[in-house]
Amino acid sequence: MNNADLVRRDLNAVWHPCTQMKDHETLPLIPFKRGKGVWLEDFENNQYIDAVSSWWVNLFGHANPRINAAIREQTETLEHAMLAGFTHEPVINLSERLIEVTPDGLNKCFYADNGSSAIEAALKMSYHYWKNHGKPGKKNFVNLGNSYHGETLGALALGDVGLYKATYQPLLMEVFTAPSPDAFNREEGESWEDYAIRQFEHMERILAEHHDEICAVVVEPLVQCAGNMRMHHAIFHTMLRKACDKYDVHLIADEIAVGFGRTGTLFACEQSGISPDFMCLSKGLTAGYLPLSIVMTTNDVYDAFYDDYETLKAFLHSHSYTGNPIGCAVALSTLDIFRDDNVIERNKALAQCMGDSVAHLADHPHVGDIRQHGMTLAIELVKDKATKTPFPFQERRGIRVYQHSITREALLRPLGNVIYFMPPYVITESQIQHLAQVATEGIDKATRD
Repeated sequence: MNNADLVRRDLNAVWHPCTQMKDHETLPLIPFKRGKGVWLEDFENNQYIDAVSSWWVNLFGHANPRINAAIREQTETLEHAMLAGFTHEPVINLSERLIEVTPDGLNKCFYADNGSSAIEAALKMSYHYWKNHGKPGKKNFVNLGNSYHGETLGALALGDVGLYKATYQPLLMEVFTAPSPDAFNREEGESWEDYAIRQFEHMERILAEHHDEICAVVVEPLVQCAGNMRMHHAIFHTMLRKACDKYDVHLIADEIAVGFGRTGTLFACEQSGISPDFMCLSKGLTAGYLPLSIVMTTNDVYDAFYDDYETLKAFLHSHSYTGNPIGCAVALSTLDIFRDDNVIERNKALAQCMGDSVAHLADHPHVGDIRQHGMTLAIELVKDKATKTPFPFQERRGIRVYQHSITREALLRPLGNVIYFMPPYVITESQIQHLAQVATEGIDKATRD
């Protein structure tokens, strides 16, 4: 078995996600044989540091022995059972644990399969809540510019990244869009906080004028991950929580990518000091092992659906693998590691190392911005530093950095012209330094002409 044979077979049978398949005529497809810690290994014994946590899901390294043991133990007991009318210990334990560690007031857990599914469930819950309260006119939503919430049609409608959304626009519901508080667009000398406060005026105006028809505002706290890792100040969400209360609108926090320590706290909402009405969780929930997602919500929302069957107020939404026991066991093991290994505190040193390792790039003539929230760091390449004019997307400068990285034992998969680090938390400072060196080399090569 070698790389070439597997690539040939793959290209005959597999349609890859988020990929123009013709790219693989020139861009190498890498088949992985195994993973261990931060490393992924192909079939010719080449190794790569997984700098992007395999699409932001892996928290504690590949083939983590504690999580492996939890899976083995659970498979010997119960692999799956339907959750409608039945229950099991792992889903009860996980729900109780999450209620303990999430912001106050999130007291009920509704299970789904993946991030997009969680967003869909939250949208339906919010609309159905208002309907059950005799307000069927509340049927619209508010998103932020440059946001992303998934690929299913409801979640896609709540996004605002044209690359993913524009083709399918005729299929999507219309939403209100408030400009993003993304600090990249602040004026010279303006702080992240001041810019977020200024941008909130647009959100306030939308809510003031349209709250009677709005179910909820949907946001990604602190980092718009698929939106080129753009970042903003936590004050925006503090203000948003107050405004949602004022105008009687739900707040849905999409913590699918930013939860579980990615922004420096266990959940990004903590930095704003808020509790949303709905919190969507996935990705790091199972540390990169299995698909599982959860919508956490309040007793107030839950109570709006609690009635006699004949009233038809129940939330009749389901997925076949809802609350899968093996997935729940993995999530419990993930929470155990956070608890036992003091992960959030240890990550502070790693985050500092990440920031220090690329600080020199601030002076690079084609680096327009270096931004960071905790264990998520992004470097944005620009054509003109003074005006932050981007490189034309057709030039694919970020892909050039990626092509260099795989020759240097690193996997730096870009978002357009943004190079980012979002590594597993088991990475070492020396490995971070290596990623920074590789990124520097790649950026120099990618922007040379």
